[in-house]
Amino acid sequence: MFYLEKFISFVDGLNEKTGLAVSWLNLLLIAVVCYDVFTRYFLKMSSIAIQELEWHIFAVIFLLGAAYTLKNDRHVRVDAFYSLFNPRRQAWVNFLGSLLFLLPFSLLVMWASTDFVKNAFMMGETSPDPGGLPARYLLKACIPLGFFLLLLQGLAMNFKAALRLLQPEMTDE
Repeated sequence: MFYLEKFISFVDGLNEKTGLAVSWLNLLLIAVVCYDVFTRYFLKMSSIAIQELEWHIFAVIFLLGAAYTLKNDRHVRVDAFYSLFNPRRQAWVNFLGSLLFLLPFSLLVMWASTDFVKNAFMMGETSPDPGGLPARYLLKACIPLGFFLLLLQGLAMNFKAALRLLQPEMTDE
């Protein structure tokens, strides 16, 4: 049990720090979008690089922030029944949901994206658009990284649920 709690604490801390760091990218995204709107509508100029930068930043926020969102239970959930469940049933839903869906899906995306990212690095992939951003491979590398963080958080969530289910004082209410 001690090692499970240590793992949970490590993963929660890692994703808390990652999420807080990534959250600052929202300010950068706001600034880039404001700049893009100003230059496009007031100065009548447009930049492919700025437009690509907007979705690159958004992609990094989404990919690297997903585990933080899961850790803080702010993810999208079909909550029609879950909120009515007692803590033990919620633990079962979390345990089975992560075991059957979250963990396999995370592993699948990490596996499927490996060649995709490797090829992008080997090619030195850049934007196909004239004036686009260089080093698109760095953005693509966030795919397996983000799903690795999500996998770790899914394991921590699974272990938390298992520990809750193993507590003898927990009863079905």
